[in-house]
Amino acid sequence: MVQDNLISELFGQRVRQLRMERGLSQEAFAVCCGMDRTYISSLERGHRNVCLHNIAAIAAALGVSLSELFEGVSTDVDSRR
Repeated sequence: MVQDNLISELFGQRVRQLRMERGLSQEAFAVCCGMDRTYISSLERGHRNVCLHNIAAIAAALGVSLSELFEGVSTDVDSRR
């Protein structure tokens, strides 16, 4: 069985990667998303189970499609090697 928090951790890492590529601080990014900075922080650390509405807002704030947002986010053990 896949580690329970793995998908949250991988998604958080992907959000952090895209945010940093755009030169956004967590605070500036949170404002763009209409969310609190502490929420973004816990999301990036994999401590949040994010709802679909927030995922859509994150993708829009990053200027990416939902599929682009999830690129590289896989819990398939074989694909991570």
